[in-house]
Amino acid sequence: MRCTLSVLSCCFSLGVGPGAVACDLALIFAVDVSGSVDTKEYRIQMDGLAAGLRDPVVSEALVRARAQLMLLQWTGSSRQDASIPWQEIRDFEDVEAMAGTIEALPRPWRNFSTAIGEALSVAASQFAPVSECRRKVIDLSGDGPSNEGPPPPSAKPQLSALGVTVNALAIEESEPDLTAYFYENVIHGEGAFVITASGFEDYPDRIRRKLMRETTRQTAAVLSQAEGKISHPNKY
Repeated sequence: MRCTLSVLSCCFSLGVGPGAVACDLALIFAVDVSGSVDTKEYRIQMDGLAAGLRDPVVSEALVRARAQLMLLQWTGSSRQDASIPWQEIRDFEDVEAMAGTIEALPRPWRNFSTAIGEALSVAASQFAPVSECRRKVIDLSGDGPSNEGPPPPSAKPQLSALGVTVNALAIEESEPDLTAYFYENVIHGEGAFVITASGFEDYPDRIRRKLMRETTRQTAAVLSQAEGKISHPNKY
């Protein structure tokens, strides 16, 4: 089945009507800036995420959802930076502004460990200002397992209490089993999923697919048929 842009837009329009809720989606981008991510790879992540937001299907979905977006850069213990605070997406200009800010974002750290559990806990604590949003999602990307601080599953009670879903993008540049690790330890919530990038060069395409699935939730079945099996659902 070939899924066109117009079909996706139509499917989404049937799923959520304009003005149905004040805010349908609060989404935190949790980006790995640990020592295993070099300068080029950092740039690929930021430029790829910005390009994904500019995708016509994604940008339309964000506007319709009156989404709230935030970006958190994370690495080792006590090193999580809310680099872009909550931004309300009311129109396409807001999407472009968010994408431009991400492209210009400086990197706060370069040579520290990977504390995924702490990153999830800190991200979960950021949802209070957008508690009215119907869906709360953390979009975590990383290129390695947690090696510092509390293990990722330790954050799950906090995530459950707040109604937060965690989806993940596993960048298997040097960790071929990272998808399985994220599936078992990181993702959380009903419908949570992992998407795999075989390396950083695959990141732009995979983050675009991930954003399409997260923002146009009603079209997930259409996307799966159009693009093949790209994720592992979490049996919540």
